Amino acid sequence: MRRLILVTVAVLMMPATAMATDLEELLAQGKEANYSAEQIITCSTPEGVKDSVVRIRQSDGDLHAAASVPSDLEVTSGSGGWTLSQAGSVITSTSLDASGIEAEPRYELDEGTPAAFLGRRVTLYEMRDGDLLRARLIFDTQLGAVMKAVTYSADGTVYCERRFITFDPTPPVLTFVRHADDIIDEEPVDSDLPEEIAGFHRLDEYAEDGLIFAYYSDGFFSFAVFETDVVVELSDAARIIIDDDEYRRAFDPGQVTFVWETESGGMALIGDLPPDMHQEVLAGLPPPGRASWWGRIWRGLFG
Repeated sequence: MRRLILVTVAVLMMPATAMATDLEELLAQGKEANYSAEQIITCSTPEGVKDSVVRIRQSDGDLHAAASVPSDLEVTSGSGGWTLSQAGSVITSTSLDASGIEAEPRYELDEGTPAAFLGRRVTLYEMRDGDLLRARLIFDTQLGAVMKAVTYSADGTVYCERRFITFDPTPPVLTFVRHADDIIDEEPVDSDLPEEIAGFHRLDEYAEDGLIFAYYSDGFFSFAVFETDVVVELSDAARIIIDDDEYRRAFDPGQVTFVWETESGGMALIGDLPPDMHQEVLAGLPPPGRASWWGRIWRGLFG
């Protein structure tokens, strides 16, 4: 049986989409900052603590992130898209176009408190969804870079903490250059994926070679959905039952991945969602299911 092997990379993604005006402006400023940093990501998940150290370089709106362990995988995001490369060669890429999205702001910031972090002037903010505390954020006052972000589950416990341990405001010299031809720029396509799921709005969607990709955000948290005509594999994944449906789930630092088989192939969800959001988001997507006996035979013979 032909199967799709899913490769995932954890990276801080905070898209500047529709939200409270102050937060939108802060994130937009941060996207234009030029700096290098090392970031520690620590997450408390149902499968234990997941942590990692990530090297970040940002220049002219492009963010490059790579794990601070021997690896040739690198993620580049910016200019409305992202690219996953290995040893300088592009593995996969896409472009995102959120133009025309006019969603109501979901989160609000407080007035902010001046402070110091890593020897720099910063401002501390609390981000809330009504009365629910969802994040505490530290922005560099001069450049707008997100120096620290602590996200919370609905019960008030810390889900993930991302914080810089080094910060260099010198514009970095980037060795990976992204070319326009590297970015897939497809027209929006018709699919069964909804425009809105549990307060998350679909910002982009494209199809290529039997794969449908959709990107969702609620203004802060985000996830990508992949729908394919083959079964999706995920190594070292736990078997999870939600509402009598079977999924495979794996946590990485700052990221959760679900995969499941459907009657027509397979699906995957990759995002930075706190655990209390998982069930409601999955309920808005096509449910798990198995192909008929003849369908499984057909897949085995022809993929």
